[in-house]
Amino acid sequence: MTAEESQKLKVKEFWNVKSCGERYAEGQSDKDYYESESRSRYELEPYIFDFAKFHEGEGKDILEIGIGMGADHVEWAKCHPKSIAGVDLTPRAIEHTKKRLALYGLRSDVREADAEKLPFEDNSFDVVYSWGVLHHSPNTPRAVEEVFRVLRTCGVARIMVYHKYSLTGYMLWIRYGLLKLRPFRSLRDIYNNHLESPGTKAYSIDEARAMFSRFSEVNTRVQLSFGDLLEGDVGERHRGVLLSVAKRLWPRKIVRRLFNNHGLLLLIEARK
Repeated sequence: MTAEESQKLKVKEFWNVKSCGERYAEGQSDKDYYESESRSRYELEPYIFDFAKFHEGEGKDILEIGIGMGADHVEWAKCHPKSIAGVDLTPRAIEHTKKRLALYGLRSDVREADAEKLPFEDNSFDVVYSWGVLHHSPNTPRAVEEVFRVLRTCGVARIMVYHKYSLTGYMLWIRYGLLKLRPFRSLRDIYNNHLESPGTKAYSIDEARAMFSRFSEVNTRVQLSFGDLLEGDVGERHRGVLLSVAKRLWPRKIVRRLFNNHGLLLLIEARK
């Protein structure tokens, strides 16, 4: 097994224990369970709708990479696409999404697959969407190449990856760098070891543009996340007195006004 294959297995095992957003799901019936997760997701991240533009999927061939619990995938399926497909590295995500689609009488070609080796022919889709997934893949540039390959000419990719120079990164550096007497620890190392699955990466705007350089048009913007704002059940794996105090005292109005360019989310819209 190569180093990349070993890393990918670690990522798969991490997310197969609990899909992203699963801690927000509750309810006795399946419908209540999934709808509670959707409500929490879109209350915490309302900007997903502005970025994804689900309504533009009507009559289009759509692919989502990294479907997680299926909240966004259901939104795409509701918009009457010509066809829709979704892939994820974990069987847990496939099970969640299939169950969720069935609750609404919706259909999709949902399958377990690797973002670095998409099981689709060249020029298959009008829209490729991925929210917070490709930065977990060991070889993110290869995954971006796959996005380019499966997109049709003039097709659009809407991809969110993590932004390197973020408040979330700075807070993690204070805790795991400065307070551990390791002030020269890099943000890259911090993200790799302390943000979600092992090997998580974050990119500067220039680095992201370099990865998407084959596309004819690339637009980027930075978005403050609920993690940067210390909202919701953020920091589950970093619980402690320091985080509890920070959540109570965090100056969110000031953060929104002065640190818009230091959000964790880097939103990329690229046209082939």
